[in-house]
Amino acid sequence: MEAFFSRKSNQVLFALALLMIIIALGAYAQHTWNQARYAYFGPVTISVTGEGEVTAVPDIGEFNFSVQEEGAEVVAVQEAAATKINSIIAYLKEAGVAEKDIRNVHYSLTPRYRFETRICPAGMFCPPGEQVQDGFVVNHSVQVKVRDLAQAGELISAVGEREVSYISGLSFTIDDESALRAEARAEAIADAKAKAEVLAEQLGVRVGKMVSFQEGEEFPQPYWGMRGDMAKTVAMEGAVTPDIPLGENIINSQVTITYRVR
Repeated sequence: MEAFFSRKSNQVLFALALLMIIIALGAYAQHTWNQARYAYFGPVTISVTGEGEVTAVPDIGEFNFSVQEEGAEVVAVQEAAATKINSIIAYLKEAGVAEKDIRNVHYSLTPRYRFETRICPAGMFCPPGEQVQDGFVVNHSVQVKVRDLAQAGELISAVGEREVSYISGLSFTIDDESALRAEARAEAIADAKAKAEVLAEQLGVRVGKMVSFQEGEEFPQPYWGMRGDMAKTVAMEGAVTPDIPLGENIINSQVTITYRVR
Protein backbone atom coordinates (compact mmCIF):
# COMPACT_ATOMS: atom_id res chain seq x y z
CA MET A 1 0.00 0.00 0.00
CA GLU A 2 2.81 2.35 0.86
CA ALA A 3 4.49 1.54 -2.44
CA PHE A 4 1.25 2.36 -4.26
CA PHE A 5 1.01 5.85 -2.73
CA SER A 6 4.70 6.47 -3.37
CA ARG A 7 4.23 5.61 -7.04
CA LYS A 8 1.20 7.90 -7.27
CA SER A 9 3.11 10.75 -5.64
CA ASN A 10 5.95 10.37 -8.14
CA GLN A 11 3.50 10.42 -11.02
CA VAL A 12 1.90 13.63 -9.73
CA LEU A 13 5.29 15.30 -9.30
CA PHE A 14 6.30 14.23 -12.79
CA ALA A 15 3.08 15.59 -14.23
CA LEU A 16 3.54 18.90 -12.44
CA ALA A 17 7.14 19.18 -13.64
CA LEU A 18 6.04 18.39 -17.21
CA LEU A 19 3.30 21.02 -16.98
CA MET A 20 5.79 23.63 -15.77
CA ILE A 21 8.12 22.79 -18.65
CA ILE A 22 5.25 23.15 -21.13
CA ILE A 23 4.26 26.52 -19.61
CA ALA A 24 7.88 27.75 -19.74
CA LEU A 25 8.25 26.64 -23.36
CA GLY A 26 4.98 28.39 -24.24
CA ALA A 27 6.13 31.62 -22.60
CA TYR A 28 9.45 31.45 -24.43
CA ALA A 29 7.71 30.79 -27.73
CA GLN A 30 5.40 33.76 -27.16
CA HIS A 31 8.34 36.03 -26.35
CA THR A 32 10.21 34.84 -29.44
CA TRP A 33 7.12 35.44 -31.59
CA ASN A 34 6.70 38.96 -30.25
CA GLN A 35 10.31 39.77 -31.11
CA ALA A 36 9.96 38.24 -34.55
CA ARG A 37 6.95 40.44 -35.29
CA TYR A 38 9.19 43.51 -35.19
CA ALA A 39 12.18 41.97 -36.93
CA TYR A 40 13.22 43.45 -40.29
CA PHE A 41 13.47 40.91 -43.08
CA GLY A 42 13.69 43.38 -45.99
CA PRO A 43 16.81 44.21 -48.04
CA VAL A 44 19.60 46.15 -46.34
CA THR A 45 20.14 49.57 -47.95
CA ILE A 46 22.36 52.61 -47.70
CA SER A 47 21.41 56.19 -48.63
CA VAL A 48 23.86 58.83 -49.79
CA THR A 49 23.52 62.48 -50.77
CA GLY A 50 25.49 63.95 -53.65
CA GLU A 51 26.00 67.58 -54.58
CA GLY A 52 26.91 69.27 -57.84
CA GLU A 53 27.75 72.86 -58.68
CA VAL A 54 28.11 74.65 -61.99
CA THR A 55 29.14 78.27 -62.55
CA ALA A 56 28.38 80.32 -65.64
CA VAL A 57 28.60 83.93 -66.77
CA PRO A 58 25.11 85.52 -66.94
CA ASP A 59 23.73 86.29 -70.38
CA ILE A 60 20.82 88.60 -69.50
CA GLY A 61 20.15 91.42 -67.06
CA GLU A 62 16.87 92.62 -65.55
CA PHE A 63 15.81 95.84 -63.85
CA ASN A 64 12.52 97.50 -62.89
CA PHE A 65 11.50 101.12 -62.99
CA SER A 66 8.43 102.86 -61.57
CA VAL A 67 6.54 106.07 -62.25
CA GLN A 68 4.34 107.68 -59.60
CA GLU A 69 1.99 110.58 -60.30
CA GLU A 70 -0.37 112.45 -57.96
CA GLY A 71 -3.14 114.95 -58.71
CA ALA A 72 -6.67 116.06 -58.07
CA GLU A 73 -8.24 114.64 -61.25
CA VAL A 74 -8.07 110.93 -61.99
CA VAL A 75 -7.86 111.35 -65.76
CA ALA A 76 -5.06 113.91 -65.52
CA VAL A 77 -3.06 111.67 -63.16
CA GLN A 78 -3.44 108.63 -65.41
CA GLU A 79 -2.45 110.61 -68.48
CA ALA A 80 0.65 112.05 -66.78
CA ALA A 81 1.84 108.58 -65.73
CA ALA A 82 1.05 107.07 -69.12
CA THR A 83 2.94 109.84 -70.92
CA LYS A 84 6.12 109.18 -68.93
CA ILE A 85 5.84 105.39 -69.25
CA ASN A 86 5.20 105.57 -73.00
CA SER A 87 8.17 107.89 -73.47
CA ILE A 88 10.50 105.50 -71.62
CA ILE A 89 9.22 102.45 -73.50
CA ALA A 90 9.68 104.26 -76.81
CA TYR A 91 13.29 105.03 -75.85
CA LEU A 92 13.94 101.41 -74.86
CA LYS A 93 12.61 100.13 -78.19
CA GLU A 94 14.74 102.66 -80.08
CA ALA A 95 17.74 101.48 -78.06
CA GLY A 96 17.19 97.92 -79.31
CA VAL A 97 15.19 96.33 -76.47
CA ALA A 98 12.60 93.96 -77.93
CA GLU A 99 8.94 94.49 -77.07
CA LYS A 100 8.77 90.98 -75.55
CA ASP A 101 11.47 92.03 -73.06
CA ILE A 102 9.42 94.95 -71.67
CA ARG A 103 6.72 93.80 -69.26
CA ASN A 104 4.23 95.56 -66.98
CA VAL A 105 4.52 94.19 -63.45
CA HIS A 106 2.29 96.55 -61.44
CA TYR A 107 -0.33 99.24 -61.96
CA SER A 108 -2.45 100.85 -59.26
CA LEU A 109 -4.77 103.84 -58.96
CA THR A 110 -5.60 104.76 -55.36
CA PRO A 111 -7.29 107.71 -53.64
CA ARG A 112 -5.17 110.27 -51.80
CA TYR A 113 -6.42 111.66 -48.48
CA ARG A 114 -5.73 114.61 -46.21
CA PHE A 115 -6.95 115.60 -42.75
CA GLU A 116 -8.82 118.90 -42.37
CA THR A 117 -7.29 121.25 -39.84
CA ARG A 118 -9.45 122.10 -36.84
CA ILE A 119 -9.26 125.46 -35.07
CA CYS A 120 -8.91 124.80 -31.32
CA PRO A 121 -8.57 127.22 -28.36
CA ALA A 122 -5.06 127.48 -26.98
CA GLY A 123 -4.26 124.85 -24.36
CA MET A 124 -7.29 122.74 -25.22
CA PHE A 125 -7.27 119.19 -26.61
CA CYS A 126 -7.80 119.27 -30.34
CA PRO A 127 -9.13 116.08 -31.96
CA PRO A 128 -7.82 115.16 -35.42
CA GLY A 129 -9.58 116.66 -38.37
CA GLU A 130 -11.88 114.74 -40.67
CA GLN A 131 -10.27 112.60 -43.38
CA VAL A 132 -11.10 114.01 -46.80
CA GLN A 133 -10.24 112.64 -50.22
CA ASP A 134 -7.79 114.97 -51.88
CA GLY A 135 -6.97 113.41 -55.22
CA PHE A 136 -5.48 110.25 -56.69
CA VAL A 137 -2.14 108.43 -56.92
CA VAL A 138 -1.00 106.28 -59.84
CA ASN A 139 1.88 103.80 -59.52
CA HIS A 140 3.09 102.02 -62.64
CA SER A 141 6.04 99.58 -62.65
CA VAL A 142 7.73 97.97 -65.65
CA GLN A 143 10.34 95.22 -65.88
CA VAL A 144 13.03 95.35 -68.56
CA LYS A 145 15.13 92.42 -69.74
CA VAL A 146 18.51 93.42 -71.18
CA ARG A 147 20.10 90.94 -73.59
CA ASP A 148 23.00 93.14 -74.64
CA LEU A 149 24.75 93.31 -71.26
CA ALA A 150 27.27 95.89 -72.47
CA GLN A 151 24.29 98.22 -72.83
CA ALA A 152 22.90 97.70 -69.32
CA GLY A 153 24.57 100.68 -67.66
CA GLU A 154 23.61 103.02 -70.49
CA LEU A 155 19.96 101.93 -70.37
CA ILE A 156 19.70 102.42 -66.61
CA SER A 157 21.24 105.90 -66.82
CA ALA A 158 18.98 106.93 -69.69
CA VAL A 159 15.82 105.63 -68.00
CA GLY A 160 16.78 107.43 -64.79
CA GLU A 161 16.99 110.72 -66.69
CA ARG A 162 13.37 110.38 -67.83
CA GLU A 163 11.62 111.34 -64.57
CA VAL A 164 11.13 107.88 -63.15
CA SER A 165 10.29 107.64 -59.46
CA TYR A 166 12.39 104.57 -58.76
CA ILE A 167 14.80 102.14 -60.44
CA SER A 168 15.33 98.74 -58.88
CA GLY A 169 18.62 96.88 -58.66
CA LEU A 170 20.03 95.37 -61.83
CA SER A 171 20.31 91.59 -61.52
CA PHE A 172 22.19 89.30 -63.88
CA THR A 173 20.73 85.88 -64.64
CA ILE A 174 20.88 83.11 -67.24
CA ASP A 175 18.04 83.01 -69.74
CA ASP A 176 17.95 79.22 -70.20
CA GLU A 177 19.36 77.25 -67.27
CA SER A 178 18.12 73.80 -68.32
CA ALA A 179 21.47 72.60 -69.73
CA LEU A 180 23.35 73.94 -66.71
CA ARG A 181 20.92 72.30 -64.30
CA ALA A 182 21.37 68.98 -66.11
CA GLU A 183 25.15 69.34 -65.80
CA ALA A 184 24.90 70.13 -62.08
CA ARG A 185 22.59 67.12 -61.60
CA ALA A 186 25.04 64.82 -63.38
CA GLU A 187 27.81 66.02 -61.05
CA ALA A 188 25.58 65.40 -58.02
CA ILE A 189 24.77 61.84 -59.17
CA ALA A 190 28.46 61.08 -59.75
CA ASP A 191 29.25 62.45 -56.29
CA ALA A 192 26.56 60.25 -54.70
CA LYS A 193 27.83 57.14 -56.50
CA ALA A 194 31.38 57.77 -55.32
CA LYS A 195 30.21 58.27 -51.74
CA ALA A 196 28.20 55.03 -51.90
CA GLU A 197 31.27 53.06 -53.01
CA VAL A 198 33.39 54.49 -50.19
CA LEU A 199 30.70 53.82 -47.60
CA ALA A 200 30.16 50.25 -48.83
CA GLU A 201 33.87 49.54 -48.61
CA GLN A 202 33.99 50.85 -45.05
CA LEU A 203 31.01 48.67 -44.09
CA GLY A 204 32.42 45.60 -45.78
CA VAL A 205 29.56 45.23 -48.27
CA ARG A 206 29.02 45.74 -52.01
CA VAL A 207 26.75 48.27 -53.68
CA GLY A 208 23.75 46.69 -55.41
CA LYS A 209 20.85 48.08 -57.41
CA MET A 210 19.42 51.54 -56.84
CA VAL A 211 16.03 51.45 -55.11
CA SER A 212 15.16 55.17 -54.86
CA PHE A 213 16.23 58.56 -56.20
CA GLN A 214 15.26 62.00 -54.94
CA GLU A 215 16.34 65.35 -56.28
CA GLY A 216 16.37 68.45 -54.13
CA GLU A 217 15.51 71.96 -55.23
CA GLU A 218 18.02 73.94 -57.22
CA PHE A 219 18.80 77.49 -56.16
CA PRO A 220 20.50 79.69 -58.76
CA GLN A 221 22.50 82.40 -57.05
CA PRO A 222 22.39 85.59 -59.14
CA TYR A 223 25.01 88.30 -58.99
CA TRP A 224 23.53 91.67 -58.07
CA GLY A 225 25.18 94.52 -59.93
CA MET A 226 23.96 97.81 -58.47
CA ARG A 227 21.27 98.87 -56.03
CA GLY A 228 18.32 100.75 -57.42
CA ASP A 229 18.88 103.94 -55.45
CA MET A 230 22.54 104.00 -56.53
CA ALA A 231 21.56 103.52 -60.18
CA LYS A 232 19.05 106.32 -60.00
CA THR A 233 21.49 108.69 -58.28
CA VAL A 234 24.12 108.08 -60.94
CA ALA A 235 21.60 108.66 -63.71
CA MET A 236 20.06 111.80 -62.25
CA GLU A 237 23.44 113.39 -61.59
CA GLY A 238 24.45 112.90 -65.22
CA ALA A 239 27.51 110.84 -64.28
CA VAL A 240 29.49 108.67 -66.64
CA THR A 241 27.66 105.46 -67.56
CA PRO A 242 28.71 102.85 -65.00
CA ASP A 243 30.69 99.75 -65.95
CA ILE A 244 28.80 96.98 -64.17
CA PRO A 245 30.64 93.70 -63.49
CA LEU A 246 28.76 90.54 -64.46
CA GLY A 247 30.32 88.08 -62.03
CA GLU A 248 29.19 84.45 -62.22
CA ASN A 249 25.99 82.64 -61.37
CA ILE A 250 26.14 79.42 -59.36
CA ILE A 251 23.65 76.62 -60.00
CA ASN A 252 23.47 73.90 -57.35
CA SER A 253 21.94 70.43 -57.47
CA GLN A 254 21.45 67.93 -54.65
CA VAL A 255 20.35 64.31 -55.02
CA THR A 256 19.73 61.48 -52.56
CA ILE A 257 20.15 57.90 -53.81
CA THR A 258 19.36 54.69 -51.93
CA TYR A 259 21.14 51.47 -52.92
CA ARG A 260 20.70 47.86 -51.89
CA VAL A 261 23.84 46.28 -50.51
CA ARG A 262 25.06 42.70 -50.88
